[in-house]
Amino acid sequence: MATRFLLRSFWAARLALPPAGCRLRPASSEAQRRSYARGPAGLPADLLRGDSFVGGRWLPVPATFPVYDPASGATLGTVADCGVPEARAAVRAAYDAFCSWKGVSVKERSSLLRKWYDLMMQNKDDLAKIITAESGKPLKEAQGEVLYSALFLEWFSEEARRIYGDIIYTSARDKRGLVLKQPIGVAAIITPWNFPSAMITRKVGAALAAGCTVVVKPAEDTPYSALALAQLANQAGIPPGVYNVIPCSRTKAKEVGEALCTDPLVSKISFTGSTATGKILLHHAANSVKRVSMELGGLAPFIVFDSANVDQAVTGAMASKFRNAGQTCVCANRFLVQRGIYDSFVKKFAEAMQKSLRVGNGFEEGITQGPLINEKAVEKVEKHVNDAVAKGATVVTGGKRHQRGGNFFEPTLLSNVTKGMLCITEETFGPLAPVVKFDKEEEAIAIANATDVGLAGYFYSQDPAQIWRVAEQLEVGMVGVNEGLISSVECPFGGVKQSGLGREGSKYGIDEYLEVKYVCYGGL
Repeated sequence: MATRFLLRSFWAARLALPPAGCRLRPASSEAQRRSYARGPAGLPADLLRGDSFVGGRWLPVPATFPVYDPASGATLGTVADCGVPEARAAVRAAYDAFCSWKGVSVKERSSLLRKWYDLMMQNKDDLAKIITAESGKPLKEAQGEVLYSALFLEWFSEEARRIYGDIIYTSARDKRGLVLKQPIGVAAIITPWNFPSAMITRKVGAALAAGCTVVVKPAEDTPYSALALAQLANQAGIPPGVYNVIPCSRTKAKEVGEALCTDPLVSKISFTGSTATGKILLHHAANSVKRVSMELGGLAPFIVFDSANVDQAVTGAMASKFRNAGQTCVCANRFLVQRGIYDSFVKKFAEAMQKSLRVGNGFEEGITQGPLINEKAVEKVEKHVNDAVAKGATVVTGGKRHQRGGNFFEPTLLSNVTKGMLCITEETFGPLAPVVKFDKEEEAIAIANATDVGLAGYFYSQDPAQIWRVAEQLEVGMVGVNEGLISSVECPFGGVKQSGLGREGSKYGIDEYLEVKYVCYGGL
């Protein structure tokens, strides 16, 4: 598939980027954004927007907040800091638009989503540069995300025309049962910073295809991608009020989130983020019994059995662990390796890391590892490494902040790791690979399942019977068997336990935005 091919190409190819001397210069407000747009990164001014987008219009608000480049710490610009009044207004605009959008034919909704997809593809390079500028991920990865993001719009443009109902023959001869699927209403979409484009289109594509309208609250670290998507949606002809964006600062995020979850005009909440925040939003949504879908935290096990192809396992480990510098919800967090191949795996893993990983600004040529998103993220990785070393783990490579300073951390491999260390019990969300040794299959399964979350899991084995056993026993929503990259628009994405509710992408994703209505047709 095209998505997987481009993601894999991150490890096999390098892209010619702007000269290494190019740097972003801090300035203020709109003038700064325009200056940055004309700078070496080549970001176009019409995609780098700073106002909220509500009811088809760009609306300034009295307050703004800064957005930073995590690689340099420079201010990229300032963005509208929306509060509760702006959130309520956006919901009202979405509700008013829903009254007409739900009646638009599926063919027309499909066509509009396809136009939006086409515009994303036409602007893919500029969208990728925006992602790298605000999230820090290498430009090659950002380009992969843009394609992945756009493919959700393409997929759901097709699924819009496949919303089927049923006719049921009942036990009564003069009655028929009709099953209709109808759009649920206004959906509040709350998204994270690590995939600032794809996490929006995966939700919004399904919502709009179903006939719903949306209010998007992007992460405060990465609002520019959401606003760029608004600009393209507007150009595609998406009607006013169907797609709305209300950025806000970390200070206002709690109150805006609560406002969206408690507004009586909102029928659906879709959130991707931490389990702790998800629980808070669930609590708010419960009072009005809103439909909720959540993709929350993970603690993915990566198991390598004695029967595995070690080289293949190392390749999968590199792809799973170090994409976006380990800042993905499905990245391998705990490596469990069977005793017979433990030393070989650790040795080859360390060699692959030292050979393939290069840390730096995502715009620089050949960089594979960008910065972490902020200082708090660096501190957590540092805490996990220090805790593990204090409890007996060995640093094989890396282990400390990178010499570049700032938000950079060395890709780190730890051996002699045990179950009681923080890096095994908590999601690190960074470039840290701790490796635990195990003896029996049952032991690995027990360690893997000993957590209250279950988003993704991976294992490597050449034993067919073992593959079936382990795939069925892992308590996760998604399993990679001899594969480190599992995300695909065609396949359902989601977790079990406290990793979330519902599924995104695939043919199942659109169901999250549809109500099932039963109609009893009598007198026949």
